[in-house]
Amino acid sequence: MSQVLYRLKITLEGCHVKIWRKFVIPSNLRLDQLHDVIQIVMGWEDGHLHEFVIGGESFGVPDPDDDWGDEEMQPEKKYRLDKLLASKIDKFEYLYDFGDGWEHTIKVESFDHRDASGPVLFCLDGKGTCPPEDCGGPGGYANFCEAINNPKHPDHAEMKEWIGDDDTSWPDGFNLEEVNQCLVGYAEALPKPKKKVVKA
Repeated sequence: MSQVLYRLKITLEGCHVKIWRKFVIPSNLRLDQLHDVIQIVMGWEDGHLHEFVIGGESFGVPDPDDDWGDEEMQPEKKYRLDKLLASKIDKFEYLYDFGDGWEHTIKVESFDHRDASGPVLFCLDGKGTCPPEDCGGPGGYANFCEAINNPKHPDHAEMKEWIGDDDTSWPDGFNLEEVNQCLVGYAEALPKPKKKVVKA
């Protein structure tokens, strides 16, 4: 029996340019695995906290030292995407880096993506370069792009030194082939669907 595949589109909100990815995943991924895939397809470096908000509930990695109790965060490792979206919830949120506040909207474009020619985990398309970590949120990213692309900008040299040898094109350097190469190893490590045993 083949796996059920979801086709998702994730959009980074609030930026001065459009940044989005369209990708296909097995429907039975846990939320912690979906987080890994998002980090890969978007281009983040997984250096900060994150949170999913699905159907009004919060999911992530609960802080054992949080005594405030302001928010009930469910442990993401315990929840599969298909179970959470069983009522056909087709839109949810993903927040990455609570300081910079990168807000993503995830739209389920298909609950039954069919493409026998492709792998079960791959990126279909995308637009826009992922902002560098710790650049200060959407406003900081706009300032960064302005400075890095203009040699006469007063902050150009500082930004070049900060970003190092990165030769990315800002903000239009999305590389689909590179993203899918990164997904290959992760996809191979995913559990395979169990085959049903037919009794004679």
